[in-house]
Amino acid sequence: MKHISSRDNPSIKHLQALAGSARDRRKARETLLDGAHLLEVALQHDVMPLQVVVSESGRVQPEIQSLLARCEPDRVVEVPDRLFTQISPVDSPSGVLARIAIPDVAAAPLQDNCVVLDAVQDPGNLGTILRTAAAVGVRDVVLTPGCAQAWSPRVLRAAMGAHFHLDIREGIEAAEALAGYPGQILAADLVDATDLYDTDLCAPVAWLFGSEGQGLSDGVAALATRRVVIPMPGGMESLNVGVAAAVCLFEQLRQARGSGR
Repeated sequence: MKHISSRDNPSIKHLQALAGSARDRRKARETLLDGAHLLEVALQHDVMPLQVVVSESGRVQPEIQSLLARCEPDRVVEVPDRLFTQISPVDSPSGVLARIAIPDVAAAPLQDNCVVLDAVQDPGNLGTILRTAAAVGVRDVVLTPGCAQAWSPRVLRAAMGAHFHLDIREGIEAAEALAGYPGQILAADLVDATDLYDTDLCAPVAWLFGSEGQGLSDGVAALATRRVVIPMPGGMESLNVGVAAAVCLFEQLRQARGSGR
């Protein structure tokens, strides 16, 4: 295990850049996992960190000690608590973080159930949708250029390890991703829409979900073969996009289980 105490160390500066800059994460094709849970999930999926950073107080925690024992020793760095606080991407540092490479995803044609997100910009909503997709077994997620960065520390934290169950393609135009898609393309919308619970969802579906404020852009909405609406007898006009996605995806799962698919 190495020890670093200077904030001017090049390694520390690189970690700070990854914590705070989407541009630096894209350039380096790297990101940070904050906390024992995310590191545990990464190791379960055979993702070996490029570097693991532990604080002095974190090193004595049994859970973190167990994780460090599974990492390559020459990639582990210990830093003082004050320095760890400066490089951590969250307000309440957990005591351990890991630097990993952002995986490349092959641009294979979409065939099965998938989710296409159009300019979803809130990290919490994006993380929630990724977590929901992983929970129901939808593997493919496409993010259009206007979305928040999927591998940002805030989205990673919100998704709670879902990234490692998914194939996430970022910066892809929806029309390009869905060219030749063999199933239904459904837009969650309020206009000229069919009740979600009256819609047959047993065949493959590409779900389109739009931004928190504006919904789907006209170009993406035009790709839909059908629009569906979530009934809301309580009188609310709309749902948070993360909640709407969860309702739609779990209704599809319910139908699939009922049909034995």
